[in-house]
Amino acid sequence: MTILVAYVPRPEGQAALDKGIEMAKRSQERLVVVNASPGGMQEDPSKADVQDVERVEALLAGSGLDAEFKQYVRGQSTVSEIEALVDSLQVSLLILGLRKRTAVGKLILGSVAQDILLSVSCPVLAVKAN
Repeated sequence: MTILVAYVPRPEGQAALDKGIEMAKRSQERLVVVNASPGGMQEDPSKADVQDVERVEALLAGSGLDAEFKQYVRGQSTVSEIEALVDSLQVSLLILGLRKRTAVGKLILGSVAQDILLSVSCPVLAVKAN
């Protein structure tokens, strides 16, 4: 089985990554970390840059786990990419990072995390960022 971490280069992404490493070590499962973005915009805050990708890959390499980092920028929504991975990888647990948002912020911007929570077929662990 596989633990899947939905990663974004922000504190909530780091919280999810840290918890994913901890859980994968505890259960001795494979760990897949995914950063998915539809692309198209110049400044996409959910897309990991080269330095961040290298940092995450080094962290995974040093963890001693069977782990890999995947980045998708193929025009599909983040939710669609994660749903497809959950279905294809036999995911036992999906880990998401959450951040505090105002009610107005949730109303206007929506919530990718909420869409993922409601659409995937596996258990989800939501981790709050510091």
